[in-house]
Formats: sequence, structure tokens, C-alpha cells
Amino acid sequence: MTLRLFDTATRTERDLEPLEPGRVGIYLCGPTVQGSPHVGHLRSAVAFDVLQRWLERTGHEVTMVRNVTDIDDKTLAKAADAGQAWWAWALRYEREFQAAYSAVGVKPPAAEPRATGHIPEIIALVQTLVDNGHAYELDGSVYFDVRSFPEYGALTHQALEDLTPASDASTDAKRDPRDFALWKSHKAGEPETAAWDSPWGPGRPGWHIECSAMARRFLGSEFDIHGGGLDLRFPHHENEQAQSRAAGDPFARMWMHSAWVTQSGAKMSKSLGNGLLVTEVLSRHPAPALRLALAQVHYRSMLEYSEQTMDDAAATWSRLAGFVLRASDKVGAVTAEQVAAAPLPEPFVTAMNDDLGVPRALAHVHETVRAGNAALTAGDDATLAQSLLSVRAMLDVLGLDPGAAEWAGASDGSSAAMAALDSMVRADIEARAQARAAKDWATADAIRDRLAAAGIVVEDGADGARWSLAAED
Repeated sequence: MTLRLFDTATRTERDLEPLEPGRVGIYLCGPTVQGSPHVGHLRSAVAFDVLQRWLERTGHEVTMVRNVTDIDDKTLAKAADAGQAWWAWALRYEREFQAAYSAVGVKPPAAEPRATGHIPEIIALVQTLVDNGHAYELDGSVYFDVRSFPEYGALTHQALEDLTPASDASTDAKRDPRDFALWKSHKAGEPETAAWDSPWGPGRPGWHIECSAMARRFLGSEFDIHGGGLDLRFPHHENEQAQSRAAGDPFARMWMHSAWVTQSGAKMSKSLGNGLLVTEVLSRHPAPALRLALAQVHYRSMLEYSEQTMDDAAATWSRLAGFVLRASDKVGAVTAEQVAAAPLPEPFVTAMNDDLGVPRALAHVHETVRAGNAALTAGDDATLAQSLLSVRAMLDVLGLDPGAAEWAGASDGSSAAMAALDSMVRADIEARAQARAAKDWATADAIRDRLAAAGIVVEDGADGARWSLAAED
């Protein structure tokens, strides 16, 4: 099957047809490093990590570029309020974002360019737009002339007359209030380190031009997929497309956007004061459970976040990790090479090729776990071994293989915790077996009831009792 993805530019599902067969270039809008990452920031990172893993699993070579916006108005303002250098402030939070990505198993990108590292390319692109009549200088700043580009609004299917004024500069002097800044002149009171020489005087880049220049630098004038959060469609991505195409670049062939994380129906954000810091969440829940919570809802669907969301995800992760642990103990561990080479079940492949249908793919994972648990109880080692390999291979695609090195021995509730739980439960199971052998049925039943109250299901089989975590209602 061909991978079909929803292109937000055409509002249709389209076959992925890479510019170069077997190779896929992806530009993902990364963080603006003005503060600590919250759960909402991780949604697009996890969604596009799953895309990358699926493309690689199906034989593609992927070049993932995820930028860092390390200078903007808010970064300068927050650093100034804290009495710190803006570049030190930005680096601090860049490192926090990198740690958050790593914590939830997001693979490092092929390139992670900072905006401030590509000022020459940005200036060159702005100059091209000035030279071809799509931009103009005004008091040391440069603005994109939206009326000079008839396609403006095409990405988000909006008419120019319906769009709001650009908020990155005063509307009074611009040719059109919707014209947006490509280059911002240095202002009094701003640090000298936040200004670079340019043909229009000292200043710094606008937000949108940064991504156009970095995408061109690392992926060329045309590339396969541009991604980001749904909130970036306008104005950021609309402006990116307009300025790049006005400069003569075909730019992105397909656009993908992940939906928001919400709390009580409102988009999670710092401005609303409802952002849950990643460090706080990971202090209460296992890291793989957070990844599962973010990945298990389709990437284009809103994810309503709550403590119940995390509790449910942690319970699901425990069941998955518990099955892998018990099955591996019974039939032997599976190597990473075996996982990578294992054929994937057709229902899983079909789901993933249908616009990354992770919910349906996970449903098949759970079906396979149930079959594996049944085989474990029945002493059917051949079926159990196949189920174990299949489960690990499918979860590997989702970055959630409990047997993978990245999750092995995690102290926050994954493999190590399951091993400890297994040890404690086995002690009760052995005590129950001794009580049954002595025909002390009251003690045996009491042990079983105590385990059941703790969410542990005990099943008696020909080769002894086995345990599993109780299924969700």
C-alpha cells in the first residue's frame, strides 16, 4: 500500500510521492525557546517522530530538520525582565526542550538549525524579495508586500480582505496592514548583541523568514513535507509559503499539521496559564506513558489532557510492558535485529498507511497482546513467541517498544517497575500455590482477592498460575 497523508493545503488525503524516490525531506517547525516546554509542545514532535519511524520502517531515508527559534520579541523581553543575556536565556530553554524530546523518545533530527546561525542566508532571501518587487524597506525594516503576491492566503484558503493585520509592527506606515516583517530594525533599548548588519541597517530577522531560509538551506528550494502544530497554519506557515514562492522556490509539496493538546477545551499554552510543564508531568508519570498519551490519539484530533488521561496511559503502558516482560521470561528475549526485521501484521500496516492511523494500529496491538496472554495461559509457546515478536515490532514503529534500550530500566514506572511488581506478585502466587496444595482454600482465595483488589488478574494454567494487569472497563 502507498502511504496516504492529509495535506492541509489541499484539504485532501494524498499519496506521498517523494521528490526523490526512497528519500523524504521533512521540515518541522520547532520550539521558540522563550520558556520551559509544556506537554502541548511535545504533541507535534511525537506525531512527526511517528511519521519518521514509519517512513524508515517502510524503507525510506528520512532527512528531518527541526529548527530552533532562538531570537524573537518575547525571548528578548523575558530575558530583559530576568536581567539575563537573551542568548543565555534562549540556550537554557533550548536545552530543556532537547531534554524533553529525549525523555519521550523523539529521535534527534538530522539537523537542528538555530535562526541566529543563518543570518547570511536570511538576509540573502530578504534581498531577493526586495529585488523582485515583493518586499520594501521602511525605516530600516523590510516588509513583505502581500498585495504583490496573488497567491497569498492559498495555504489556509482565506481571501486577503478577510485577514487580520500583521501584529509584528505598527500598521500605520505599511503599504497594507497585513504586510509582515521580514527584517526588523534595531530598536532603542534592545541589546546590541541582538542586531546584525544588513543592507537596511542593523536589525534582526522576522519570525517567518527564518524558517524559509533554513528550509532552503538544508532541504533545497523544494522538499516533501512541511509540518508543525495546527496553530502555525496562519500566519506563520501562510507567510512562509508566500515569501518562499515569491522568491522563486516551489517550497513544500505537502503540508501536515498536528492538533492541539487542550485542557477543559482550551488550547494548552503559557498565555492561558494552563501549561503543564514536562518536568512536572514526568515527576508523576512514566515517560513512555506520556509518549503513549500523546501518540494514541490521531495526530489531527484534539487531545484533551487531564490526570485521568495520564493515569489511563500509564495503566496501558504497564499492561504492554508487563506482557513483554512475562512473554520474554517464558519464551526468551527478542533481539533488536529481530524486531527490526519482523513482518508487520496487515491490519497494522493498513492503519498506518491511512494517514498514520495510530488508534486503529494500537487496537491491533492490543488484540495481539490478548492473544499472547491467552497463549501464555494455555502454554502455547509457539503462538506466544510470535505474539511477542509482533507486539514489539508494532510498538517499535510507534516508539513504544518496552524492550527497546531507550525504555529499559527506566526508574519511573516502566521496565524496572514491572520487574519489581512481577517479583512481588510471584511471591503471592507461590504462597497461593502452597495454600492450594495444602487445601487451605480460604487462604488461597484471600490471596487471589487481595491481588484482584490491586488490579492483578491471576489465571491458572497447566504449567502454573500467570498474572496480568486488569483490563480497562
